[in-house]
Amino acid sequence: MSESTFQRLPTFRLEDYFSRWEFTARHHLTASDAQSMSIGELLALGSDDDRAAFDTLGLGYVETRGGDPLREAVAATYDACEPQDILMFAGAEEAIFWVMQLAVEPGDHVIVPVPNYQAFEAIPLAAGAEVTGVPLVDTESGWTIDLDDVRGALRPNTRVIGMNFPHNPTGAVLDPARWQDLVDLCEERGIRLVSDEVYRGVERDAARRLPQAADLSPTAVSINVMSKAYGLPGLRVGWVASRDHAFLDLLERHKHYTSICNAGPSEFLATVALRAGDRIRDRNRDIVAANVPLVDDLFARYADLLSWHPPVGGSVAFARYHGPEGANRFCRELVEQAGVLLLPSEIYCTPLSDVPDRYFRIGVGRRSVPAGLTALDAHLGRR
Repeated sequence: MSESTFQRLPTFRLEDYFSRWEFTARHHLTASDAQSMSIGELLALGSDDDRAAFDTLGLGYVETRGGDPLREAVAATYDACEPQDILMFAGAEEAIFWVMQLAVEPGDHVIVPVPNYQAFEAIPLAAGAEVTGVPLVDTESGWTIDLDDVRGALRPNTRVIGMNFPHNPTGAVLDPARWQDLVDLCEERGIRLVSDEVYRGVERDAARRLPQAADLSPTAVSINVMSKAYGLPGLRVGWVASRDHAFLDLLERHKHYTSICNAGPSEFLATVALRAGDRIRDRNRDIVAANVPLVDDLFARYADLLSWHPPVGGSVAFARYHGPEGANRFCRELVEQAGVLLLPSEIYCTPLSDVPDRYFRIGVGRRSVPAGLTALDAHLGRR
């Protein structure tokens, strides 16, 4: 493929908002990651050999593709992918940055869900592609995406369909048959499916867990990270899984211009975490399961103002605010007056999606959620 001419990126609205409030608000009630842990807690899940090896770990460079132990641990989370099908990145954002521009050429067409993680649309737009947003629909039974809408958005030059299930910010998960239909659609049309799967493993019902795209299609790209389902964002370790080795080689050559390689201590700790992955994700699912009824109870007591569909997967949901002033003003006053951080709907307004002023993102994956709900309750009680 030819190299695209990359244009200046717009302000990343979510990260810009977090730069203002994430570390100053007293209650981070919109966190997208699951409960984190200390290095000591993580190493306690490993072996005596792991703990001894970490003490003597050298601080040199590691391989650009990722060390063998880490790629083996990542590959073990897939059914069809092997270590040679894995390329490590410095978090999922670096992976998205390269995948979503290198998978297209100027004039190509991309389809993504809306609302979405802004990089999913901003990166291909900056690379010269056209991008269409297909909306998730807020139904009585929860959020979903209509595959007929995806089909209706197809063009002869559609090269990529990007999806994100479990979905951020709604917590939606497709049913397996619809997911397979989407994979089949991409296969039939020669479209690359790019699947952001960072919340996979934190479905409240494990039966709702979807197969990973890279396992289902030889050209699909699965993106994952230690930040969300594992609750270890400080490691800054993410990856791409794909059986398309030519595309992986292209990504590797461009990674040389950004991170070059990951940090050795982060790779080591990520390997320990992946080997203990079932225990970590089980713990985080339990935290979500404990927090959901607390939100249910609070929202029921303020039913004239608040309602939601609890997340089917992941640790965030897109709740509704019914007050006359709208969700954007409500969220601003809430963080300024009560120190409770929620993400207002305006954060998700982009050229592809004008999200109505009645939604906000709430996070339910941390143990601090009860304290945040107490502060929210007190603020609502003072109205």
